[in-house]
Amino acid sequence: MNSTMILRGSYDHGLVALSVVLAIFVSYAALDLAGRVTWSKGRARAIWLAAGASAMGLGIWAMHYVGMLALAMPMPVYYHLPTVVLSLLAAIAASGVALIVVGRPLMNRAQEIAGSVIMGSGIAAMHYIGMAAMRCSAVIVYDLRIVALSIVLAIGVSLVALILAFRVRDEQGVSQRKTISALVMGSAIPVMHYTGMWSATFYSSTVPPDLTHAIGISTIGVVAISSSSFLVLAGVIASSFLDRVISAQRGNLNLALERELYFKMMAEAVPEIIWTANPDGEDDFFNRKCFDYTGLTIEEMRGSGWKVVVHPDDVEGCFSKWQNALRTGQPYEVEYRLRAKDGAFRWFLGRANPVVNSAGVIVKWFGTCTDIENQKQSQQILEEQILERTTQLADVNTRLQEEMLEKDYARNELDQQNERMMGELRERTQRATMLAKMGELLQSCISRDEVFAAALGFAPKIFPAAPGAIALLDASRSVAEVIGAWSECQLPAQVFEPASCWALRTGHPHLVVAGDSTAPCAHAAGVKNTYLCIPILAQGETLGVLHLQATNDAPHLESADQSLKTTFAGQVGLSIANIRLREALRTQSVRDALTGLYNRRYLEEVLEREVRRAARAAQSLGVLMIDLDHFKSFNDTYGHDAGDAVLRETGQFLVKGIRAEDFVCRFGGEEFVVILPTANLEASQARAERLRLKMREQTVMHQGRSLGMITISIGVASFPQHGMSPKELMASADAALYEAKRGGRDQVAVATEKAAEEVGIPDTAKSEAGWS
Repeated sequence: MNSTMILRGSYDHGLVALSVVLAIFVSYAALDLAGRVTWSKGRARAIWLAAGASAMGLGIWAMHYVGMLALAMPMPVYYHLPTVVLSLLAAIAASGVALIVVGRPLMNRAQEIAGSVIMGSGIAAMHYIGMAAMRCSAVIVYDLRIVALSIVLAIGVSLVALILAFRVRDEQGVSQRKTISALVMGSAIPVMHYTGMWSATFYSSTVPPDLTHAIGISTIGVVAISSSSFLVLAGVIASSFLDRVISAQRGNLNLALERELYFKMMAEAVPEIIWTANPDGEDDFFNRKCFDYTGLTIEEMRGSGWKVVVHPDDVEGCFSKWQNALRTGQPYEVEYRLRAKDGAFRWFLGRANPVVNSAGVIVKWFGTCTDIENQKQSQQILEEQILERTTQLADVNTRLQEEMLEKDYARNELDQQNERMMGELRERTQRATMLAKMGELLQSCISRDEVFAAALGFAPKIFPAAPGAIALLDASRSVAEVIGAWSECQLPAQVFEPASCWALRTGHPHLVVAGDSTAPCAHAAGVKNTYLCIPILAQGETLGVLHLQATNDAPHLESADQSLKTTFAGQVGLSIANIRLREALRTQSVRDALTGLYNRRYLEEVLEREVRRAARAAQSLGVLMIDLDHFKSFNDTYGHDAGDAVLRETGQFLVKGIRAEDFVCRFGGEEFVVILPTANLEASQARAERLRLKMREQTVMHQGRSLGMITISIGVASFPQHGMSPKELMASADAALYEAKRGGRDQVAVATEKAAEEVGIPDTAKSEAGWS
């Protein structure tokens, strides 16, 4: 085959354009047919499906052959007729599948894909069957890659065509979206055809073609194929349009008939007279209710014949209102009497509303006549009853006015009471707020003086109309003393015994009304006004008493305020108890439990403070470190209880032997430290010597016997000679104490400069000289 010559052809651009136009026309026909197949049912659906598939298939087939004829080859080309017919059938089958898919009520993704595969395969089959129908002196060789691409394009184009057809199938007539969809589909379909033509290569052959059942196609044939296809497609589109028009007219007619039937059914179902009139006011319809009541026929009622059944007194007014409604186009409403077929008249309410078209022109009048005879009778009876009731109401109104005056007076009284209550409530709220603020302030107090100041400051604000005083029990609980008063409260006794107050004796509030001599408090003797004593309690313990007095302006102590006063006393008592507790905890934290002296923790705090003070004032500071000689042996000989007695006596001795501004601390075990503010080295040494000598004179008794003579060794250090910091001073004093003990005990040793570094102190013999 390589030795054969490749035959090159050329395209007739006019025929190519004709094939594209034909494809667009086929696409628009397909979109139009999709709607008819969707909305048709039964036999009509089968006819539209068969005719539409044939027309679409013919159009696609014609576009294909026009596209093939557009390729001009350098040798004559004939077409095998049976194969051509087979390609036409393939196009019709593919078109039928497309119409079936888009004609379904719903189309999911799987149906779209399946339909596009079948339709695309049919179109590809039509193309390549048509290529196989060609008879010429050449051999056609296909590039399989391009063939596969053409099949994929056919399936893709089919998928797009199905989606577009499904979306625009409900649009009636020519629309912009349907036209754009036809252009897109019509432009895409030829892409597959010309891609398939691109896959074919023609090689020259010396073998003559088999022309059995083969025909040639001339220009006239091309025109015939194209024209017939356009005519068929145009006929299909025209048939579809005509079918839509007929269906719409038939639907409108059916809808009108259904509406008329529905109106008549509703008119007969309504238990009222229903009528209609033309725009000129001539009646043209009455329901059966009208004929049954009046006994007239439609011929007798038509036009203005209805006036014969209207009461003569009501004809003129009714007719004039009807003429006015016709003239103005406004709704009509009137009450009149209609004669029944038995000759009796009954009251009716006639109403009519104009029915207008889209242009606002009246096309019909719709009216009703409602029997209101019973309402009229009820109205007459009601009017008579109203007249009777009006007379009764006039009498009742007079009585009500009198009652209203009485109620207004009572309401004014009630409003005044409410105003007073609201004022009292606001006052109580303000006092409660002040009490809460006092409670917050008392929680922050750090001394009893602050508690007393806060309580006495808030008391006149919380109890502005009640002078009072606060009295507290002393430490021995044998005497109560008034610590403060407010609002010029007068108490005869500022100091009194607890038994003179019934509140302190009973533990409960005690009220003494003015003039009542049943159980007066002795401490309030001479008080003429009413007074109240409330015990100040905290954690079950009585701490004092709150005393409140009435005045001449406010002679009564309100019982409603007693809870407020009790709360006031409770908060004061709780604050005093908290102060006492904090003082006890403070004492426990800085005092040695055995000797009562300050402990080592307090020593660190006070020594740090005194060193800084001495440094700022350029003063001296003496430190004495004292140790009981042979205390371990003494403990082993007499026992630990005797040792504790010696430690207590030593502590008391040291406290008595120093100045008021000096500090004595138990350093640990049998060691004590004395801090001497402003004392220089000579004064500190002299003080240490006096203490050593006086200690020899002390006699300690335990269980009725003397424990013998007790001696002490003392190390002396002074600021700033022996150290500039507490740590250095303690180290120097401890080193001096070690020297005193090494020198034979019962003596005073003075530290030398840098003694703490120069003296080597064995760990086993060294006292607690370490400093944090």
